[in-house]
Amino acid sequence: MYNELPVIHTNIWDALLAVPIILIIVFLLRMFFKLSESWFSTAATAAGLVLAIFISHSGNLPAGIFMGFFYGGAASGTIYSLKVWFNAYRKE
Repeated sequence: MYNELPVIHTNIWDALLAVPIILIIVFLLRMFFKLSESWFSTAATAAGLVLAIFISHSGNLPAGIFMGFFYGGAASGTIYSLKVWFNAYRKE
């Protein structure tokens, strides 16, 4: 039985690049493919998984899956918090 958690090494990619790249990918998908807002979190999670599994944690599948969901969740939270902030700013 597999009882150990994956060892995840973070680097500058995790801290500064992954989430902004995912945000850019999601906004490009919205611009070119008319992605609706209901699909933002799904697109962010898919982009996070692809980036984490194939680029940032390519040698460690469990770490790539975990960090992919982490990147996608961080990007989704950023998107929706900016949306709420902007709507509140427009009302004032």
